[in-house]
This record gives sequence, structure tokens and C-alpha cells, in this order.
Amino acid sequence: MKSKLPQTETSIFAVMSGLANQYQAINLSQGFPDFKVSDALIDLIYQQMQAGKNQYAPMPGVMELRQSIAEKIQRLYHKTIDPDTEITITAGATQALFTAITAFVSKGDEVIIFEPAYDSYAPAVVLNGGIPKYIQLTAPDFKIDWNQVKDNINANTKMIIINTPNNPGGFVFEKSDMENLETLTRNTDMVVISDEVYEHIIFDGLEHQSALKFDDLFSRTIAVYSFGKTFHATGWKMGYVVAPESLMVEFRKVHQFNVFCVNTPIQYALASYLNDENNYLSLPGFYQQKRDFFVERLHKSRFKIIPTHGTYFQLLDYSAISDQAEFEFAQWMTREKGVASIPVSSFYHNKKNQQILRFAFPKEEETLLKAVAILTDI
Repeated sequence: MKSKLPQTETSIFAVMSGLANQYQAINLSQGFPDFKVSDALIDLIYQQMQAGKNQYAPMPGVMELRQSIAEKIQRLYHKTIDPDTEITITAGATQALFTAITAFVSKGDEVIIFEPAYDSYAPAVVLNGGIPKYIQLTAPDFKIDWNQVKDNINANTKMIIINTPNNPGGFVFEKSDMENLETLTRNTDMVVISDEVYEHIIFDGLEHQSALKFDDLFSRTIAVYSFGKTFHATGWKMGYVVAPESLMVEFRKVHQFNVFCVNTPIQYALASYLNDENNYLSLPGFYQQKRDFFVERLHKSRFKIIPTHGTYFQLLDYSAISDQAEFEFAQWMTREKGVASIPVSSFYHNKKNQQILRFAFPKEEETLLKAVAILTDI
């Protein structure tokens, strides 16, 4: 049998979490919190279940939730979105990304991907017959050379995928980045996927530059969001996409045969929960405190701290400790020292080695203190 993804191996997240379990290591590899989901939100879900909201939801999502999202977008980005035609609720962000790529990418289409990149982008492109065109960004600042992007655009370029705040780099797009992207794609039939799942996890007073804020860019953009990331509930697999009606029509054609609809009681609960804007406006301060708690205690270590301005991941450069390649060093540290991380090389198609590891810090302080004690001793 011929594989459709012959070069694809088991996800690095599964590999490193498996090692963490095997060696009873502190798991700072996968990006999942180890603290509780809001009791109020869980109570809302229970109430909806008790009220009988347990059958299929409408294919695009419960209207009450779509209306709450539209109101949130208006408050945050001063953008009017039609909840009926421009918002679809999805089974998490990864399903949203796969559906969007499937809806628009055909055989021979080229898709520009900035690396380091979330590992689901390229396989979805390949499965749909597309050709990933990689533009590699380099630590510590991961700046985009937009002239290089321009040089990579040709008649076959169908899509550009961006991710801000970026996983794993922790960098955020500036307004000028979005303006450059808007200019490069103007008057073309290119589609932009704007992966904004960490929109509320942004630090140091920076402002999230959503594609929704740029009218011409939004006209050809599918923006992707995650309730799991926002509300510490990654296991619920709940997300949504926002796009102009012309693109959403095509997205929903695939979505209906992909999952059709998603969890009904959680949708109703989220609709209510979003009405209190403090439930998401408090997140930058909440996660910045965790970042600072983790980083400030690492200054006595031999790791070099690479600034992170968004997401809940911290990159650490270990070049002063070892000349091992990233995957080997990450394995060694999990087995021998008891802390699991993710090699950043896994986010590059050619396994580019920069001697950098990614650590997830959405953890209780007790967990972070245990990890720091180990890391400072290496």
C-alpha cells in the first residue's frame, strides 16, 4: 500500500509526552495546562446538559455562540462580522486548519509556510496535492523578510499561512507585517490562513495584530481561533473560524462532511461565558505572570533565554551546555534529568538545528519550581 504521507512520522508531541510518561518526567513538552478549567464554565456546561441541549447542533454552530463571538470581535477589533454567514464553530483549531486547506488547495497549488511552523500545516497541504513552500525564520527574533516572500510568490501560489502569536517561536506580528502581507496579496486570488489561536496570550503591552483589523486582507482570509487555548480546556477540542461569506461558503462545504457539527452543550455554555469579557481580557496578565515566574528563576541556569512575547511557550538555547542536536538533547534531558521539552527542529521540515528547546509554562507554580530546580542544575 502506498502511503499518502510517506515522510510523516509520529508527532513529536506524542513522542516526547510518551517519554515523559515512561520516565516520570515533568512534562513541559505538550502545551496543555495542569490547572483547573473555570468552575463557572463547567457549571454552565452542566446546566446546558441538564436542560437537554445534547443533540446535534446546527452545522455552522449554535447561533447564540456565533453572536457572542461577533460581539467579542466588535469589542476587540472594531470589526463587524455577520454571525450567520462569517463564523463557523469547529472541533478545535486543527480541524479548522485542515478543513480550510482542503477547501482551497488543489493538486499543484503552492502554499507558503513560515517556519518554525505548527506541524499540521504541511501534511494537510500534501494530502490535498499541494506543494509546501517553506520560508525559514531564525532565532532569536524570527523576523520575516517580506522581499523574500515576494520572491517566492508565483502563478502557482494559492495560499499563505501565518501564525501570530507564533508557536513555537513566541514572536508576534507587528502592524507592518500585516500591512506587507496585505500589499503582497492585494488583487490576487490567494487565500490567507491566519492562525490566531493565541490571540489572548500576548505580553509586554503588545497588541495582537489580527487579520480582522485589515479590511482588504480580511477579504481573502480565514482566521482560526481556539477556545481550548483560551480557556485552558484543550481536551474539549473547540474552536471557530471567521471569514468573509465568499470563503466561508467553500469552508462549510468541506466542514459538513468533515465533522458536520461539534459539541452542543459546550457551545451554549461558551455563548454565556463570553458575555463576561474579563474571562478573556485577564489572560495576558495571567500568563505573563507565569512566563515571568518561570524565566526569572532561570537566570542562574546555563540556558540562554530567548524572549517570548506571546503563546505559553518559552524557548531556551542550550548551546552553552551541549553540542548535541536538539532531538537527542531533549531525549537525554527527559531520560536523565526528568524534564520533557520539544526540540524546535521539529517545527522545520529539514530539522534545522539551532540548539533550542521549547518549554510549555501553563503550569502550576509548584510544577514550574520543580522544573526550574532541575534546569538550573544542568
